[in-house]
Amino acid sequence: MTVQTVKILSELVNKPVDKLLAQMKEAGLPQTKADQEVSEVEKQVLLNYLKRQHGEDETADNQRITLQRKKTSTISGDGGKSVNVAVKKKRTYVKRDDVDEEAQKQEELAKRLAEEQAREQAEEQARLEAERKLAEETVAKAKAEAEEKARQEAEKTVATKDNGVLNDTEQNASDVGAAEPVETPKQKKAPKKATQPAMDSKKPSVAPKGKKGVRHESDKEKDKPRGRNNPDNKRSRVNVNDGDEFGRRGGKLGRKHKKATKQEHGFQKPTAKMIHEVALPESITVAELAEKMAVKGAEVIKIMFKMGAMATINQTIDRDTATLVVEEMGHTVKYIDENAVENDMIDAIDYEGEAIKRAPVVTVMGHVDHGKTSLLDYIRTTRVAAAESGGITQHIGAYHVETPHGMVSFLDTPGHAAFTSMRARGAKATDIVILVCAADDGVMPQTIEAIQHARAAEVPMVVAITKVDKEGADIERVKNELVAQEVVPEEWGGDIQFVGVSAKSGEGIEALLEAVLLQAEVLELSAVPSAPGKGVVVEARLDRGRGSVATLLVQNGTLRKGDIVLAGLQMGRVRALLDENGKAIDDAGPSIPVEILGLDGTPDAGEEFIVVADERKAREVANFRQGKYREVRFARQHSAKLENLFSEMGKDEVRTLNVVLKADVRGSLEALIKSLTDLNTDEVKVNIVSSGVGGITETDATLALASEAVIFGFNVRADTSAKQFIERESIDLRYYSVIYNIIDDVKQALSGMLTPDLREEIQGTAEVRDVFRSPKFGLIAGCMVIEGTVYRNKQIRVLRDDVVIYEGELESLRRFKDAVNEVSRGMECGIGVKNYTDVKVGDKIEVFETIEVARTL
Repeated sequence: MTVQTVKILSELVNKPVDKLLAQMKEAGLPQTKADQEVSEVEKQVLLNYLKRQHGEDETADNQRITLQRKKTSTISGDGGKSVNVAVKKKRTYVKRDDVDEEAQKQEELAKRLAEEQAREQAEEQARLEAERKLAEETVAKAKAEAEEKARQEAEKTVATKDNGVLNDTEQNASDVGAAEPVETPKQKKAPKKATQPAMDSKKPSVAPKGKKGVRHESDKEKDKPRGRNNPDNKRSRVNVNDGDEFGRRGGKLGRKHKKATKQEHGFQKPTAKMIHEVALPESITVAELAEKMAVKGAEVIKIMFKMGAMATINQTIDRDTATLVVEEMGHTVKYIDENAVENDMIDAIDYEGEAIKRAPVVTVMGHVDHGKTSLLDYIRTTRVAAAESGGITQHIGAYHVETPHGMVSFLDTPGHAAFTSMRARGAKATDIVILVCAADDGVMPQTIEAIQHARAAEVPMVVAITKVDKEGADIERVKNELVAQEVVPEEWGGDIQFVGVSAKSGEGIEALLEAVLLQAEVLELSAVPSAPGKGVVVEARLDRGRGSVATLLVQNGTLRKGDIVLAGLQMGRVRALLDENGKAIDDAGPSIPVEILGLDGTPDAGEEFIVVADERKAREVANFRQGKYREVRFARQHSAKLENLFSEMGKDEVRTLNVVLKADVRGSLEALIKSLTDLNTDEVKVNIVSSGVGGITETDATLALASEAVIFGFNVRADTSAKQFIERESIDLRYYSVIYNIIDDVKQALSGMLTPDLREEIQGTAEVRDVFRSPKFGLIAGCMVIEGTVYRNKQIRVLRDDVVIYEGELESLRRFKDAVNEVSRGMECGIGVKNYTDVKVGDKIEVFETIEVARTL
């Protein structure tokens, strides 16, 4: 809110500061100086006081009527000149609702009328005196202005209809020295203004501006002469109806009148600084921030530079930085909740109703090849494991089964290390975790990860020790290893149930289901089937012919065909509901996994979904989330580039393997991206140019060609046009169905991009026994080869007392008089060292070779 002082208030009401302070003092307000603040309550107190001073009843605004009467007369003076005088009378009548007090009101009215008549008589006498003085002064002025008689006589014939000559009339009245001014048409309109108090005959008061009597200070200011418009050098007789004619005439007088009017009513630059209330979202560009503060962008950049932050006009800054800039520039801050539309829509959903018991959602977790899917296969009496690539689970499977003890919904998460993120999502969407550990293998790295995910999600565990009928099974060893991970069985004083099972014979399956349902009874799981559907996205993929297919787990309420679903950045109307067997159903209640068709995209696995009633609002929220996601991603990338601009200077260039990655489902895509980016080092890295769900298209191939990337297809294939383009341009395309095959190939490719290590291998050593001088080769060292083989074309080092004193190459290698390429151990030879003549007896000449050793990740 803008703070007002006494000085600012005086400018707004057009009243001197001293007079305003006097009135505030009479009204009982504490202000005594012009720079003191005035609150809204104090302004209202002052207004009520002024109304009471002028006889206005604050409660009678709607029951008051004012009648006005105007009488015009002409006063003639010596010299044949006359002045038109207008006299206005006003009476105010108030409607009363109380009939019992009618007589008293009549008496008061008669009293007020008598007082008004007495006052009017006094005013009439004062008016006559003023008119007499005005006539005398007008005659005197007429004699002194004889040189302008021709112009003045021409102006006598001018007749106007409106009230545009206010300033000229007031100037004449001021120049003749009248005790009271002649009432002008502009002053007659004064009572109609909202700030003009109504006349009340009950309390006689000084006549306000526009009425005959004591003049207002602002009227005296308007009476000051303005150049040639001064009545002293213009005319001595004025017709009060000449205003419009002066405005319409084309002469100098009309143009000067227009100029004076423009100067009086033109725009004036505010003297006080404007304080803006700046609304700030989560992020804002410098240009938008400057616009909100009504300043130039260069000023905002200058302030940020002084604060130690360098920014450009189009750079996005966060809310905290923008707050500091706004406060530094003297404005106030107001935070905007950008999620208001989203929050309002979510808050409007009613999840209240009659709660009933629901089935538990169970996630099966554990190490690869420990029998998780085989265990569920026996429970479902289907053959899921046989259809999986490489014998491992590639996706999160979601299905529910009816058991003699009740219904249970299962989530089967992969056990491979690459699916850490998928297992984490499975733990967050579940009520109970079945931790599978093979009796013949024990606790493995992924088993420990599953324990950590379950604890992070704060869900209870039931341990299933599989393969108990296999030779070499050791249940006690498994229990000891799990106790080391703080997973203590009940029989050992812990709170976790341990059940030994076999997926082949079915041993312990019933006990495992009983343990799960017992744990569910302790949790007291419940849901409201009558509420709108709500849950999590388990998986999502693109299907040719059906579009986006999302696997949802309903956690509360009921999801029906035709509902409008908002899931993360995507939304759509449910066109079809399918159970885990592909059978069409009409609805899905709590704890039921279901596939839906109709979303406008593939939401990320793990996103929450809700059913909303208004499709327009759902689309608005989805578009808002997408825009916010793009802004945050762009700001992060831009910030990273700026922050790393100088830090990357001087470093060796990082070798990059560009990849276009397409997968069949969203969960596998996320796991692949995480696994490939984990291979990055300081020297080599994997750059995911593009990733998505669905088949490989010609657009993907074009992008791979432009970015010199390799295309990886995980359980997807390229269409016909894409195949033709890939073959024509010789693009590297590889298909995979098992995730760790991709990881191994990429690791091998990155290893080939690493700079090889350089190692020195000593080939042979010769000891100097004597030194000879040759007229052709100079100094020759007679040597005995004591280790390895001495080669003619390899590098050498000269050692003295086992310290290297020279490094170079051989100039000659001879056996007797013959030049040779190599001399083996135990043989004598003559060695000439190139560009070195300080060889002495006892030195050693070491022959070595530098070889490159390939590095691996």
